[in-house]
Amino acid sequence: MGRFQWMEAMLPLGIIAGMLCIAGNVQYTIHKAAHGRPKHIGNDMWDVAMERRDKKIVDEKLYPASN
Repeated sequence: MGRFQWMEAMLPLGIIAGMLCIAGNVQYTIHKAAHGRPKHIGNDMWDVAMERRDKKIVDEKLYPASN
C-alpha cells in the first residue's frame, strides 16, 4: 500500500513543472516577437551601453562620414 505513495506526488509535480516550462516559453516568445531577437540573460545597463558603443564604432568604421 505504501509502496506507491511516491506516484501520487508525481502528478502534481509534473503539473507544476509543466506550468513553469509553459510560463518561461511564453515570456521568451513574447519578448522575441516584440524585439525580434531572444533576450540576453544577465544583460544590465552596462552591457547595453557597451553594445551601443560597439555598434557606433563599427558603423563609423564601415560607413565613414564624408565631410
